[in-house]
Amino acid sequence: SGQRPAPAAPPGRPQGEYLQLLLRRSREAKNCAYCPYSNFPVGAALLTADGEIFSGCNVENACYSLGVCAERTAIQKAISEGHTSFRAMAITSDMGDHFIVPCGACRQVMREFGTDWDIYLTKADGTYIVKRLEELLPLSFGPEDLKK
Repeated sequence: SGQRPAPAAPPGRPQGEYLQLLLRRSREAKNCAYCPYSNFPVGAALLTADGEIFSGCNVENACYSLGVCAERTAIQKAISEGHTSFRAMAITSDMGDHFIVPCGACRQVMREFGTDWDIYLTKADGTYIVKRLEELLPLSFGPEDLKK
């Protein structure tokens, strides 16, 4: 689609222009949402450990249970390209004066890839708060629990 690759991200929490890029990519993804039933577009942008950004939007289906959330779309795109280590995700919607939060299913899918990464929850005006995944899904079950 002619998108330029993101510049190399410095380690740690995304800052400055790189954070703005992550937030912008989530807004751009929201504009691609296929949501004729809920009319609730959501976009997500996922930052991998090596600095790549994968975006996703929600995709609904007439068989409602087959729809998929933006967060899971972004994660599946990253996984399908060989990335399994993530640093941050930005999530965007049109909720007005409320921060968008991921559903429980998305939190569990995110958890599969660790608890120590940042989730940027935005409002429609672009303001955001940052939560660690472990804050969004405390006392979680993950791959390491299968080895106990």
